[in-house]
Amino acid sequence: MRRTSRPRALMGVAFFPRGGSAHVIRGLAGALPAHGWDVTVVSGSQPGLGDAGPFYAPLDVHAVELGVHQASYEDRPDAPDRVFAALDEAAYERQVARWSAALARAGAADADLLHLHHLTPLHEAAARVAPEVPVIGHLHGTELLMLERIADGAPPSWRHAERWAERMRRWAAGCERTIVLTERQLPRVERLLGEEVAERCVAIPNGVDAARFAHADVDRRAHWRRHLVEEPRGWRPGAPEGSVAYTEADLAAFDDGGPVLLYVGRFTEVKRVGLLIRAFAKAQRRFARRTPLVLVGGHPGEWEGEHPLEAIAASSARDVFLAGWQDHDRLPRFLAAGDAIVLPSVREQFGSVLVEGMACGLPAVAVDAMGPGEIVKPGESGWLLPPDDEKALVEALVEVVDNPRERRRRGEFARADVVARYGRDAAAAQVASTYEAACSADATPSGAPAVAPS
Repeated sequence: MRRTSRPRALMGVAFFPRGGSAHVIRGLAGALPAHGWDVTVVSGSQPGLGDAGPFYAPLDVHAVELGVHQASYEDRPDAPDRVFAALDEAAYERQVARWSAALARAGAADADLLHLHHLTPLHEAAARVAPEVPVIGHLHGTELLMLERIADGAPPSWRHAERWAERMRRWAAGCERTIVLTERQLPRVERLLGEEVAERCVAIPNGVDAARFAHADVDRRAHWRRHLVEEPRGWRPGAPEGSVAYTEADLAAFDDGGPVLLYVGRFTEVKRVGLLIRAFAKAQRRFARRTPLVLVGGHPGEWEGEHPLEAIAASSARDVFLAGWQDHDRLPRFLAAGDAIVLPSVREQFGSVLVEGMACGLPAVAVDAMGPGEIVKPGESGWLLPPDDEKALVEALVEVVDNPRERRRRGEFARADVVARYGRDAAAAQVASTYEAACSADATPSGAPAVAPS
């Protein structure tokens, strides 16, 4: 742990680095020193899936190997991590003890501020280890999805749902400030966590590294040959990475001059990848040029509902390619090899991949809900559609493909717009101001009193 005369924030995240929140944390932690704050990161880690040490390097990072202690807000069949709402008191206490030890090793009690991402047992650990240190909460949205499901009626297997909901409300109430991604989240925060929490929320969108995510000239044929033919990473259910590979003949789909459409993300149910494939199958009958759709993502072995290959077979879609899960550092090159980004997700809490794609000059096709509804300006930087509207998605895809002048115009606007609104340095400056406000707040210590197991 580095010792400096500057204030130090300790960022904590209970998950191993895989999803979008990890990239947000890494970006903020790297940018905050320019705004006067040193940062230590305490993160869950799963070697082979998401190793926190290499991922957050060269930051000051304390990796906590999770093993069987991993849990999440999602309840997916056959997943090694159990949903929080199914964990009993003994399992909860084991998690708190594990994170208490990790925070103590990282010097949490000597930090000027704790910045805790998501609502997890890290908050309880902080209250026990560093009760006098102010806490900034950071909601990335997945915790709200679990709370909404509990409020709507949790499944029988979530035997401890109400207990977890009570804990999460208490943790949120103990934060001096809570960062949310967009103002659209505030009504949900008030409904699920209470009016007082909502009143202390600060809306700070995820920032984009505009220097890394920018237009670049890429040999597209060579790029897609490498990642679809020579070094395939697409996978079939029950098979390893690389089990979906393509041939040189398949690459003819990239030779007719049509734009390359990109989907980037996981294969979870809310992303609506199957809907995208079915809409693409209908739209391609109307395309003026042969056009490929490339699916970048899908963490190996993880999917919900129908796998994309099943949707391809059922819809008879042609020219849909699975490029597999790619490291975030590779993503700018993939975006540079595309012409538009499509995200039909119906419950996207923010939509960092939209911001990154638009920063590279790609117009976006997305759903007018939650984060994407704020990011994309319809008619200017992309197309916004009603949720689950296959017909509207078909029409948007046809316009994207068959109207290159409009596609380019919206792409140029998208780049300028998201760099102005979502630059990473601006986000870090807002976070630093939030830190300073929390540290100077004339309030009781933010660490809520720990509640003994019942």
